[in-house]
Amino acid sequence: MWVTRPDARGILDDPGVQRALPRYIDVVRAKRQAKHLVAKSIEAEYGRRDPVEELWETHDGLLAGYRLVQESVDASRRKPKPVDRSWYDLKVLLGHRLMRECRFCERSCGVNRLRGDKGYCGAGRNFSLYSAFPHMGEEPELVPSGTVFTGGCSMRCIHCQNWDISQWMSSGASVTPELMAVQVKDLADKGCRNLNMVGGDPTPVTWQWLETFRHVDNSIATVWNSNSYYSEEVSRLLAGFIDVYLLDFKYGNDDCAVAISDAPGYWEACTRNHMMAHEHGELIIRVLVLPGHNECCTRPILQWIHDNLGPWTRVNLMFQYRPEWRARERPELSRRLTSEEIEEAREIAAEVGLKNLVRG
Repeated sequence: MWVTRPDARGILDDPGVQRALPRYIDVVRAKRQAKHLVAKSIEAEYGRRDPVEELWETHDGLLAGYRLVQESVDASRRKPKPVDRSWYDLKVLLGHRLMRECRFCERSCGVNRLRGDKGYCGAGRNFSLYSAFPHMGEEPELVPSGTVFTGGCSMRCIHCQNWDISQWMSSGASVTPELMAVQVKDLADKGCRNLNMVGGDPTPVTWQWLETFRHVDNSIATVWNSNSYYSEEVSRLLAGFIDVYLLDFKYGNDDCAVAISDAPGYWEACTRNHMMAHEHGELIIRVLVLPGHNECCTRPILQWIHDNLGPWTRVNLMFQYRPEWRARERPELSRRLTSEEIEEAREIAAEVGLKNLVRG
């Protein structure tokens, strides 16, 4: 294992990280198995032509008992044996069904992506791969993070720093899940602590990621690096697949979400998905502080996190905002944060009682 950032070397022994991410730490240290391997060991009885409602019923029944299976695998400290027709295979099948009438994000465009149709996100049948590399700029507990950037996004943040990827302003390489699995194995072989799915946003390629990990037998921790604007179906598919949810919490109200990111219903989707992440995995929350939005967004976001997820939730309060893409369309977003706004955001975090902020 190689790590080039000094703050990443001993971070897994940090009390705050150990409190928020104990299972992830054990996966990194090869003391426990990644969730996707556990899911592949759970037998599932279903037919590939069963109605989708019956498939979901089978899936959710197994989800209810997943925790006990995981605890048994954790106690044994052995790599579980995959079965011929597993709960994980059922997830892949359900993802394939969602591709027929796309409902991966909150918009539920309903297009048939298996036929080549494209909805709001612009994603197609295969990955559009822009880059895959050991990332040194993520949270220290993730570094080195095997980060894979794919095209497309379910939102239109006018200040997006990856707008060329999210909005298809440049071209990626068309990659099948089988080829992506080779990328995953290469990143694991290079000593990455995890496989970090990002973009754009990974939501449009949920099925492709599930299909990819059918071909991965490394016990590499999975990180879902998302804007949190994904559907309830996706949150159920991610449960038992994702080890660490690295979720944005962008807005404290729907008015700001619509005006800045064209994301109606963001608050409901975001809070629901954070609760599911908290229940079924481990969680790091990113809160990008926006100029002029401390009272309307930063305060209600941090208060909600404290009240619903607890004061020891791992939160990265981020101050690196810069006006990108179309940000200058809104006067308050046309500048960087002031030192007063940064200090105010830190004071809000202290006032609401959050105790586990990422240092930096």
